[in-house]
Amino acid sequence: MAIQVEQDGAVATIRIARPDKLNALSLAMYEDLGRAFTEAARDDRVRSIVLAGAGDRAFCVGADLTESIPALASDRFDISAWDPAHLKNVPLYKPVVAAIRGLCVGGGFEIMLATDIRIAATDALFQLPEPIHGFVPAGGTLVRLIRQIGHAHAMEILLTAQRFSSADMLTRGVVNRVLPAGEVEPAAMELAARIAALSPTAIQTIKQAALTLQDLPYREAFAQEARLGQATFTSEDARRGLAAFASRAKS
Repeated sequence: MAIQVEQDGAVATIRIARPDKLNALSLAMYEDLGRAFTEAARDDRVRSIVLAGAGDRAFCVGADLTESIPALASDRFDISAWDPAHLKNVPLYKPVVAAIRGLCVGGGFEIMLATDIRIAATDALFQLPEPIHGFVPAGGTLVRLIRQIGHAHAMEILLTAQRFSSADMLTRGVVNRVLPAGEVEPAAMELAARIAALSPTAIQTIKQAALTLQDLPYREAFAQEARLGQATFTSEDARRGLAAFASRAKS
């Protein structure tokens, strides 16, 4: 399978596994990746996710230019068919940590933007080359990038179509950490495991709030925040957490 899923405790690893093609995504792979995200969202055993590419040459270079892009260009189907793979309109509130080695280009960059925390190798390279080919990065990037890092940085990445280093991406706030290539995936797994050990109710509520409240007017956002917060205060996770705290306080 070109999209591989493994589970270690409460952490699921989703791997784009086509290293001979720099993990370029075929039509079938887009469908399988979307299915992997959907199944992880539904699986109560999964509390966090690591997204990685096979090999060290590429995280993902996006759509296969010999299949996927020609299919879009011929208007055989709409790019919205790839929404699950791009985590567009998909309620995945479990945190996703990206482990990025090698090339992170085009659709690979777009999928990376759908993750929550990003750890990149020192030699990783990032690019949105779509304008070179006459189209645009419409897998969520035209919406996400400017909201995540601000206008000036986003526009430089979008409009120039040039390659950027992981150090550039760290400066612009696209990635969280830059590490030697061999340390990237272990660090991502360690971080995902740390998150998975926390209250799943609290963690998933935090991500839900981050994804759904930012564009609401203040009054409406605060009201929804209170509703989400109250649901966690009365949850079974909170009851167990408070009971454990009280027990420690007495000892």
